[in-house]
Amino acid sequence: MTEGPDRQPPFRYHLELTPAQLKITHTALRSLLDDFGHDEPEVRVIIQEVLAKLPDEHAIRAIQLQGGPIKALKQPDGGDDEPSPAAA
Repeated sequence: MTEGPDRQPPFRYHLELTPAQLKITHTALRSLLDDFGHDEPEVRVIIQEVLAKLPDEHAIRAIQLQGGPIKALKQPDGGDDEPSPAAA
């Protein structure tokens, strides 16, 4: 797209992410890319364009999420996904 007096360049977002947020974003995009089949090539192209803007796979793997593995989230009813110690 060319710029001119009547044409505005496309709006670009600036997004600041922590390393953990970056890792989660990269993982989510890779998963999304794997879910789209050959019938949606335009979506695959956009996902690949975004992934190309992120650090490479090696750099993403080096990011450590604080606290180790993500713990199970509490359910709205107060329970959680993990069985209680008494059930084990």
